[in-house]
Amino acid sequence: MNLKKLTQFRKDLSELHIVLSDVQFDQFLTYYEMLVEKNKVMNLTSITEFDEVLKKHFIDSLSLVKVCNLEGSLSVIDVGTGAGFPGLPLKIAFPNLHLTLLDSLNKRVGFLQEVIEKLELQNIEAVHGRAEDFAKPDQMREVFDLCVSRAVANLSVLSEYCLPYVKVGGKFISYKSDKVNIQSEGNRTEITEAEYAISVLGGKLTEQMDFTLPFSDIYRNLIVIEKSRPTPKQYPRKAGTANKKPLI
Repeated sequence: MNLKKLTQFRKDLSELHIVLSDVQFDQFLTYYEMLVEKNKVMNLTSITEFDEVLKKHFIDSLSLVKVCNLEGSLSVIDVGTGAGFPGLPLKIAFPNLHLTLLDSLNKRVGFLQEVIEKLELQNIEAVHGRAEDFAKPDQMREVFDLCVSRAVANLSVLSEYCLPYVKVGGKFISYKSDKVNIQSEGNRTEITEAEYAISVLGGKLTEQMDFTLPFSDIYRNLIVIEKSRPTPKQYPRKAGTANKKPLI
């Protein structure tokens, strides 16, 4: 591993005002090694170069600190976590979080469990299932302070998947890699199209922050939605419906 790239990682963390112990730093390196090794036998990520994983996966995941205070013992769910982003980097940097990683592919969940065990992380679970299935009253409905997702989906669809997990007063924060505007004269943007869904599901758009990752021109966007009232019991709809018939 290139010492220069590790130095850059430290600089990036400093820009986000994140300080890691030697143990946490080693956990990130072990996570990287496990990610690229497992990626040889199953598709976890197209990004495997050391410096790119550090920037585009780890630092990107940790950029949540720009809009959210993670110092308390928050209960957090990462919906559609895939290879563990953003949830695992957040858990490594902020071990006080109580984290649930949710993914629909059992093989990915198996990998996440291997990482959790190897890094000896506490107060974390990896769950296999669809977002629509676990947001039921007898499952994990409205029990989390925070829901995060880096999943590639329209904001209307993501809101239906994620807001049912958030307790009233909590937040759903969506990571976006493209430019998403709150207002756009004469054109309906992803955010304006999602406003109806967000309202129906009990949420309220409170903040949108666009920025570049530290020392780069990589554009990122965080969309913050607060849960102001309970989600109506008919949401989320049955599997596949949100994608086929989004609330717009």
